[in-house]
Amino acid sequence: MIVESTEIKTAAFRKLFSNYPSHVDEIVEYHEKNAGVNRYEKFEYIYKKILKKGLDRKKMIELGKRFSELVVEEIKACPLVPGALEFLEKYSKILKLFIASSTPEEELRMIVKARGLKKYFAGIYGAPSKKSEITLRIMKKENASKDEVLFVGDSAADLSEAIRAGVPFIGRVKDPAARPFPEGVKTISDLNELDAVVEELLRGRR
Repeated sequence: MIVESTEIKTAAFRKLFSNYPSHVDEIVEYHEKNAGVNRYEKFEYIYKKILKKGLDRKKMIELGKRFSELVVEEIKACPLVPGALEFLEKYSKILKLFIASSTPEEELRMIVKARGLKKYFAGIYGAPSKKSEITLRIMKKENASKDEVLFVGDSAADLSEAIRAGVPFIGRVKDPAARPFPEGVKTISDLNELDAVVEELLRGRR
């Protein structure tokens, strides 16, 4: 949600499974429909359900390493979501901001640090923990009620994790033609719009 990494990850899945030309389109489609899901869960599904092959721990580690090689440097350099830097600079001064990601935590922390964004966050958390688990852990640590939390995500999986945690959700929809959320879910197109939403929420608590 902070960087425009969606296309980078999609291209990485296509390249990672390019040795399976008769399956690669199906694999990419599965990945796109399950954005926000841990890459290792995707690997397990792809091998079991699409490739119909076994997947041992060694191969899983190799896939994860190769995927990181394909995406990390590009994500370090890709554009921020419009309004992201302005939002972080403004709200990190008055609210506690956290990252809950399906990216492996060590890799996530490296990317955030490399982009100079670490200073804006009170916590940076990634896989293997689920986003709902991370959210509940943060709430317990901060003694925060569900109406003091806002979960912002860009995938159907993010919405599901917010529901599991029992917290309000706002979805980012970059392409209205590919909206991943059901009707009734409040959405934004970028973090400039999130600024207005948060301002409204803060006014309601004053």
